[in-house]
Amino acid sequence: MSVQTVPTKGNLLAAKKSLALSKNGFELLDRKRNILIREMMGLMGRASNIQNKIDDTYAQAYQALQMANITLGICSELSKTVPLDNSLNIAYRSVMGVEIPMISIGEPSDMLVPYGLNSTNIMMDRAFLKFNEVKQLTAELAEVENSVYRLADAIKKTQKRANALKNIMIPRFEETVKFITDSLEEKEREEFSRLKIIKRQKEKLGQA
Repeated sequence: MSVQTVPTKGNLLAAKKSLALSKNGFELLDRKRNILIREMMGLMGRASNIQNKIDDTYAQAYQALQMANITLGICSELSKTVPLDNSLNIAYRSVMGVEIPMISIGEPSDMLVPYGLNSTNIMMDRAFLKFNEVKQLTAELAEVENSVYRLADAIKKTQKRANALKNIMIPRFEETVKFITDSLEEKEREEFSRLKIIKRQKEKLGQA
């Protein structure tokens, strides 16, 4: 790039401006990358905790369902009374320009079960509530895992742009600034030498 640049003061100012912008852009991208990494690491820890809760809750739910099946007989007919849940909602929040999902799902009331209480028992109620808890946790886990995926993708792209500035654009502009600066200084030295020669020649002519 420097070889093709005409060494003028205007081009030197433009190159210095581009260099300053590139350095500023790199600092901003590096700061963004660090913020995104911190956000992602926090979510990864949260995802691990949620997964452990899901595993424990599933175990409790199936244990309660097994006891309900033992005490009530197979509960397949009762399972058909559970209504379809359409309460899932998705909104988004922005983290350094990255759209992060926020998933919400309606929470069932302990007093509102979809089956008749006279034909069931507490183990059936426990299984119902535990499976609803699993549903809540699964929605939360989906939110966190999708957020981690989006953040990881954004971090990768941000790192790529930062590397391009650091390893390509900034050295290129530094080279251009050095080339123009050296060329202008050389021209000044040549002009100074030329003026000294002209002055010396004039002095000789004045003495003749």
